[in-house]
Amino acid sequence: MAARPRPLSPHLQIYRFTLTMANSIIQRGTGMAMYFGTLLVVLWLGAAALGDGPLGVVDAIFSFWLVQVVLFLATWALFHHMLGGLRHFVWDSGNYLDPAGRETITRIQFALSILLTLGAWALFVWFK
Repeated sequence: MAARPRPLSPHLQIYRFTLTMANSIIQRGTGMAMYFGTLLVVLWLGAAALGDGPLGVVDAIFSFWLVQVVLFLATWALFHHMLGGLRHFVWDSGNYLDPAGRETITRIQFALSILLTLGAWALFVWFK
């Protein structure tokens, strides 16, 4: 018998791309981004431990607009990843596992992560 060619990834031909699939990819990306964000926090804390001179240099670097964008995105990654963990707790309890529920809780995660990020930065700017 001749071997029939089989598709390597049948899921690509069967399933449609959904919001929860995209969120799974984003969840992994935010997890990796938090490593970089943590390095920025460690850099700032290390400079603060070394004194006013190094802290002033790091503060000057962190006040640059491009670094501010990176810090903003790192904040969003933190909130999004945290809410993803809470979403999994909800799923582990057996709730929102139907297709509509999965889409709803994923949309809530996206909306809350954006709102929490904007709120945190508003507080940061307000009390600066």
